Amino acid sequence: MYLLRDDIAEITQVLSDGGIICYPTDTIWGIGCDPWNQDAMARLEQIKGGPSSNGYILLVDSLEMLRQYVPKINPRLETLLSYHQRPLTLIYEKPIGIPDAIKGKNGTVAIRIASDEFCQELIGQFGKPLVSTAASRIDADFPATFGAISSEILAAVNYVVRHRRDNKEPGEPSPMARLDRHKELEFIRE
Repeated sequence: MYLLRDDIAEITQVLSDGGIICYPTDTIWGIGCDPWNQDAMARLEQIKGGPSSNGYILLVDSLEMLRQYVPKINPRLETLLSYHQRPLTLIYEKPIGIPDAIKGKNGTVAIRIASDEFCQELIGQFGKPLVSTAASRIDADFPATFGAISSEILAAVNYVVRHRRDNKEPGEPSPMARLDRHKELEFIRE
């Protein structure tokens, strides 16, 4: 059980103190922080080797948490989220209360409801979304397993989660989609 291997309270304290964590998401290993902490975001960008040109993904623990930031979710998207089995990142227009550093150039935000029990528990205890970006530099490939994360990244973060380090099954980024101007689902990344 992950709670025996990682103290969720300790991890949330690291996040509350402005720290950066390296953690397994429901897709790949990521690095993350409190998106409302400007110093943490600046440090995350430094670790990545620069800012993301497309903004960052936020992970939430539930549809209820998502509604705090996207109160008007298109019914088609809500149905999709309710029944989709794989992790799916969706692009939302006009989010509320999201820091500009997280948003894409056009003001949109990418949010995924975490399907992984560990991530859900961590986000729930933290009480707000987490930044999720690949645990690699912006000019490098994403790490498919914990062993693929560079020692440079691991040394730069404040806490490396122990949960799922020994999992050898390679992960891959989630599909990413948005509603186009005709309200049809358009996949940006499959």
